[in-house]
Amino acid sequence: MSKLPIIKTKELIRVLEKLGFFKHHQVGSHAQYKDLRGRRITVPIHAGKDIKKKILRGIISDLEMTVDDFIKFLKK
Repeated sequence: MSKLPIIKTKELIRVLEKLGFFKHHQVGSHAQYKDLRGRRITVPIHAGKDIKKKILRGIISDLEMTVDDFIKFLKK
């Protein structure tokens, strides 16, 4: 298992969009991304800050991916 990367919000959103997610709506600093299967991912949007590891691990889990698979999408 690879080490969890430190990423910014923009990088996470780029990966979600590659996976077929689109911005459904946003309230304050939290945006909801949704895909055609109905899965929803909440992304905290705080300019210039990194996504915390615990939050990123939860998002990766919600995506039903491994950390290695997520890193592959991140590098594309």
